[in-house]
Amino acid sequence: MSLLDVVLIPFNTTAVTFAGAPTSWGEVIGFVTGALCVWLVARQNAWNWPIGILNNLAFLALFATGGLYADSGLQVVYLGLALYGWWSWLRGGVRRTPLPVSRTTPAQWLWLAVAGVVLTGLLVWILTAYTDSTVPWADAFTTVLSLLATWGQTRKKVESWWLWIAADIIYVPLYAYKDLWLTAILYVGFIALCVLGLRSWSRDLRGELVAA
Repeated sequence: MSLLDVVLIPFNTTAVTFAGAPTSWGEVIGFVTGALCVWLVARQNAWNWPIGILNNLAFLALFATGGLYADSGLQVVYLGLALYGWWSWLRGGVRRTPLPVSRTTPAQWLWLAVAGVVLTGLLVWILTAYTDSTVPWADAFTTVLSLLATWGQTRKKVESWWLWIAADIIYVPLYAYKDLWLTAILYVGFIALCVLGLRSWSRDLRGELVAA
């Protein structure tokens, strides 16, 4: 047994049986921290970032054992983005003030689109050539959408919620297919929280424009 296997034992231990499938402690921890994290993001509470780091660690272990390799690797990138996002929300505004909500510019949309196409193609090739992934396209596409949405979230771009909604709509059947039923239900809840976050951030953005 490798050191990694020893570390993952607590995460892989069955907590409950849900929809006829065993649900691990890792999935339960991911469920709780994930729901709390998105709720805090919608409220523009900077504590979403440290809670999100706990969520990343739980899902890294969960996805690695579930064969979702791109999603597992994504959690490592999320850790770096979470640290940047935490700083950005608190000190990323003018003269190191808290960052306000803003819109994605046309130039930013352009490079996001280019990055999305390139990264999706690269991940599909890696997953097909070097792993036993049974869902390379879905895994790659949702991974890239999530990365782009997280970047937008770190900069408080209101359109990041639309990217999250698109990713979550795909994630729900993907996780159900992998028998990660509790996580699939969590992502249904994420969609609802994303809609609330979109409305909240849009309202704040309108308020900032009026004040300006």
